[in-house]
Amino acid sequence: MAFRILHISDIHTGPPFNPAAAERLIADAHALKPDLVVISGDFVQRADFAAQWRAARALRERLPQPQLVVAGNHDVPLFHLHERLFTPLRRYRQQISPDLNPVFTAPGLAVIGACTAHGLTVDGGKLYPRQIAALRERLARFGSDIYKIVVWHHPVALPPTYRRKRVTITNAAEAIRLLDEYAVDLLLCGHLHTSFVGNTRDIMPGLRHGTYIVQSGTTTSRRGHGDEHGANTCNLITIEHDGARVQHLRLDHHGEGFQPVAEHWLPRRTTPVAQH
Repeated sequence: MAFRILHISDIHTGPPFNPAAAERLIADAHALKPDLVVISGDFVQRADFAAQWRAARALRERLPQPQLVVAGNHDVPLFHLHERLFTPLRRYRQQISPDLNPVFTAPGLAVIGACTAHGLTVDGGKLYPRQIAALRERLARFGSDIYKIVVWHHPVALPPTYRRKRVTITNAAEAIRLLDEYAVDLLLCGHLHTSFVGNTRDIMPGLRHGTYIVQSGTTTSRRGHGDEHGANTCNLITIEHDGARVQHLRLDHHGEGFQPVAEHWLPRRTTPVAQH
């Protein structure tokens, strides 16, 4: 049976937030009835302000359940230096989720979250050793018969047409090799505010398995980039027995809601998982 995931990202409650897009997202999400909602980070614009967290929490609570969520770099305080350096995700843990490494399972499927956000950079991200260890421990539970999806905020590569100066996670090559080691099928990210589908083998051709990369644009802010300038987008992903169908959904401002504007078929590549 097909399993449907609504992948949204970069909510950015605060000055760039688009309330109309949020209301339509909520209505459309309930109409779509996904089996899982994934939110790949940046719940707030500035993590220093309690009102933005209240708005982000309220939005999350109005979206369908179950959900799997991860933190983004905007979910780390910018102005409170002590908090940024020593407890960067305290407010995220309090208002959104205490679990930085969530796991969701369904028959034949595992979705595993990880955290690339930290307090030592404004924009960039990294998988620190503790996150890598947590991800390894979780991935090791699932064999090659399980379709594996990993979710984190920052990209491991930029789309070929991307012209804005942004950075990938600093240890992207290490992260890509980790995904390949455990034959992860799909990586869901945000951060770039534009939709994209690619594969880690485009970056490192010698990989044994290769992982599909699926980026979501910004779903509820006014800061879409490139071809999605000013647009609100998300992904509807349908996992089938032989692959995944990814539909890019874009908000139609003439009242039609989030509508498909592109579709990708990602056939499953079967490779034995490394033994540990």
